[in-house]
Parts: sequence; C-alpha cells; structure tokens
Amino acid sequence: MTTESVSLSSQPPTVVVSPCAACKILRRRCADKCVLAPYFPPTEPLKFTIAHRVFGASNIIKFLQELPESQRADAVSSMVYEANARIRDPVYGCAGSICQLQKQVNDLQAQLAKAQADLLNIKCQQTNLLALICMEMAHQNDEYIM
Repeated sequence: MTTESVSLSSQPPTVVVSPCAACKILRRRCADKCVLAPYFPPTEPLKFTIAHRVFGASNIIKFLQELPESQRADAVSSMVYEANARIRDPVYGCAGSICQLQKQVNDLQAQLAKAQADLLNIKCQQTNLLALICMEMAHQNDEYIM
C-alpha cells in the first residue's frame, strides 16, 4: 500500500457545518452520514428531545438503521407522535388517545342516529297531521253537500 492510499482510507468522516438537532443535544459531531440528520433538522430540537426522552437515542438510531430509508421519515413521525402521547399519558400513550377518539365517534354516531329517528318521527307526525286535516276537510265537504 502506498502512503497516499493509507491517508485516504484513514480520513475521518466529513463534519457537517450545522449539526442536526440530535447531535447538538447529544453534544457530538454530526457526521456526513448521520442517520438522524435528515429527520431531526437543527431548527427542530424539541422534536428530538421528546423522542429521546421516551425512546432513548440508541434505540432511535437502531430502529432507523433497521428500516429502509423510504420508511424512516414515517417512523420518526410515529415515534415523535407516540412520545408526545406518552408524555401526556404515561400509562396508555397513543392507545389512550385512540380509545378517547373512538368513544367520541361512538357518541356522535348515537347522537346522529337519535337525530335521524327524531326527524323520521316528525315526518310521520306531519304526514299523520296532513291526513287528519284532509279527512276533516272531506268530512266537512260531505256535511256541506248534504
């Protein structure tokens, strides 16, 4: 091996000018191929802080490395969402939110069904009233003719 090839292969990774939010919070250098940089930009430190508090940096990194790049952005969004939910509700997290929303949907469906039944009832009453008026008018006409 020549000295030129040794010096090229032993170069440290290029350092990014502005470290990502994750590297900034972890107080480490942000390498060119930092797995966290595309998903935790320097302008969004809270995003990483929340995910880090719940999942830990090493778990986030491992999880992202196991996924294809096409799925990583969605995974980070899910992690941040779940972390926010876990901070608000440490016991149930997202499941608590989902159950609460499902209950609201069920309540609204019940209210809608009641409103539809009330509307149908009013229409039936209106039809019955109209039939009663027609019968009364017909009866009065019969009396008038006789």
